[in-house]
Amino acid sequence: MLDVYKIREDFPILGKKVNNTDLIYFDNAATSQTPNQVIDVISSYYKENNSNIHRGLHSLSADATNKYENSRSIIKNHFGAAHEHEIIFTSGTTHGINIVSSGLEKFISSKDELIVSEMEHHSNIVPWQMLCEKTGSKLKVIPINDDGTLDMDEYKSLLTNQVKFVFINHVSNTLGIVNPIKEIVDLAHKNKSKVLIDGAQGAAHFKINLQELDVDYYVASAHKLCGPTGVGFLYGKSELLDSLPPYQGGGEMISTVTFNKTEYADLPHKFEAGTPNIAGVIGFGAAINYMNSIGFDNIEAYEKELLDYATENLKKIDNIKIYGDIDHKISVISFNIGNHHPSDIGSILDQYGIAVRTGQHCTQPIMDHFNIPGTVRASFSFYNTKSEIDLFIDAIEKASKMLG
Repeated sequence: MLDVYKIREDFPILGKKVNNTDLIYFDNAATSQTPNQVIDVISSYYKENNSNIHRGLHSLSADATNKYENSRSIIKNHFGAAHEHEIIFTSGTTHGINIVSSGLEKFISSKDELIVSEMEHHSNIVPWQMLCEKTGSKLKVIPINDDGTLDMDEYKSLLTNQVKFVFINHVSNTLGIVNPIKEIVDLAHKNKSKVLIDGAQGAAHFKINLQELDVDYYVASAHKLCGPTGVGFLYGKSELLDSLPPYQGGGEMISTVTFNKTEYADLPHKFEAGTPNIAGVIGFGAAINYMNSIGFDNIEAYEKELLDYATENLKKIDNIKIYGDIDHKISVISFNIGNHHPSDIGSILDQYGIAVRTGQHCTQPIMDHFNIPGTVRASFSFYNTKSEIDLFIDAIEKASKMLG
C-alpha cells in the first residue's frame, strides 16, 4: 500500500492555494506534477554541472555527458529496450512521431496504405495525413465502438497487403481505455506491417516492456511521468532507425563534414542534432527512478482504487454521462452532465481550486463520434486521494445546481 500523504510531501505544488482553497490537481493526463527529487536534480545540474555534452574534454562536460547518458541507460532498462542506442531523446511524443513520419517519406508510395484509429490524439493523426499528402498514400481509420473500444474486427479487415504502417495509441488520453497493443502488433506483423505506438498516456500508469510487445517504434514524454516538460524519447528497433534519414541537420549528428559530403553519426546521435535539453534529459532519468522507487505495480493498483471510487460516486449524480466506461482503463474519466457545456463545469470547479481539463483534448474525432462539443476530463495520479475525490464530487453537484 502507498503512503500517499508521505508521497504528497514530495510535491511542493500540492500545497498551493487556488482561489483561497487547497489545490486539487486532477489534470494529470495533460501534465503530471514534479517531485522535489526531480526538481533538485535539475537544479543541481545548473549549479554544479552546467556544460555542453559530448564535445568537451574538461571535467564539467564529462560530468554532464555522464549524467545525460546515464538517463539513456535508465530509460532503456525501464522500458526494456534491447540497446541504449535505440533510445532517441526528443522534445516529447509529438517530436518523436514527426521524426518517424518525416523519415518514412522515402519508403511510402501512392500504392501504400497507413492505418490510424478514431481515438488518436491529433499528434498521431496530423503527421500521417501530411505524409499521405506528400506521397499520395491512403490513410485508413479503425472506428471505435459505442463503449469507446477499438473495433478489432474492422482493424483485421483493414489489414490488407497494401498496409505499410499502423499507428495506435497505447492508451486513449480522452477515454483512458487501454488498447490491446500486443494483439494489434502481432496482427500487423503477420501482415508484414510495421507499428508505431503513442505511449504518452500508458507509460505513466503501468510498466511497459518494448521487447515483449515487439513494437517497431514507441514514443513517450517525460512530463507525463513526473518529469520536466520539453523532453521525451523515441524508441525504434536498431535496423529501422538505421534506415531512416536524419530529421535535422547540424552539430552533434555528424561523423565528418566536408563541402563534398557529410557522413552522419551512428545511433543515437544521428537523430539528436544540436544542443539537447540536457537538464531535461537528466531530470527524465531522475523521474523514472522516482516512480520506480514507489513501484509501478503499487501505482497501478492505487490509481485503480481512485478510478473505481470516483466512477462509483460520479454515477450517483443525475444526468451524468461517462464516456469509455469499461473495466480495462487507466485513471481517466471523461464525462458530461446533462446539457451543461463542459467549459462551464470546469470554470466552476476552478473556483473550488479543482483543476480538470475541458474541451476536445486534441481528439476531435472522438467528440464527433459521440456528437458532443467536448467533455470534462478528470485524471488521477498516485499522489491524489479519495478525500480530494469527495470534494470534487461535492463541487460537481454544486456546479450542476448552479447551472440549472
